[in-house]
Amino acid sequence: MATQASSATLAGEQHFVTRIGWLRAAVLGANDGVLSTASVIVGVAAANPGAHAVLLSGVAALTAGAMSMAAGEYVSVSSQADSETADLAREAKEQAADPRGEARELAGIYIRRGLTKAMAQEVAAALMAKDALGAHARDELGITEVSTANPVQAALASAASFFVGGVWPVVAVLLAPPTVLLYAVITVSLVVLAALGGAGARAGGARLFPAVVRVVFWGALAMAVTAGVGHLFGVAAA
Repeated sequence: MATQASSATLAGEQHFVTRIGWLRAAVLGANDGVLSTASVIVGVAAANPGAHAVLLSGVAALTAGAMSMAAGEYVSVSSQADSETADLAREAKEQAADPRGEARELAGIYIRRGLTKAMAQEVAAALMAKDALGAHARDELGITEVSTANPVQAALASAASFFVGGVWPVVAVLLAPPTVLLYAVITVSLVVLAALGGAGARAGGARLFPAVVRVVFWGALAMAVTAGVGHLFGVAAA
């Protein structure tokens, strides 16, 4: 099947869209790892239960979060892959039953994109002669190798990136003195979130500053809310 990725490679060009699949899973996993783990740690630390309890909560959040991300991503992407497989099977049956009708349908797509009728028919015939299912998958269904779902890859990327992001708040708990533990976790987490926001923007070809501000703002807000909740429960327990 011809793809946008292969076309870009042949042309010697680089397109950021070819990174969307793994970039989305990696950035989402890392950001979620930092934010989820740090929020749990901050919420527990604000209740003043002791350094050991804070560390335990961080390790538990890191482990559970990585497994949750892997399972959730695998199920979600598997559903997408199942839908793509079903669409391709249905398309193959339609082509076997009515190849001329499918050729007219493909030509109609190219006409709507701006080709003349004669040229559209010629292009459709040429593409279907080489790879009929691939042509319809790409131009009718919008399925390419760039967008095709890979459940295992997405699950592993999400779990690994969650762990890579979430381990930093746990490291901060291990290294920071108890008197400044809460502030150390918040500072380290915001710095890592800013770095991830910048890295994601650069890898995706987006603007750096808005991406960094966005992720830092929402990270700070989440930790502030969980710190408030933890403080309230700590006061109530006391």
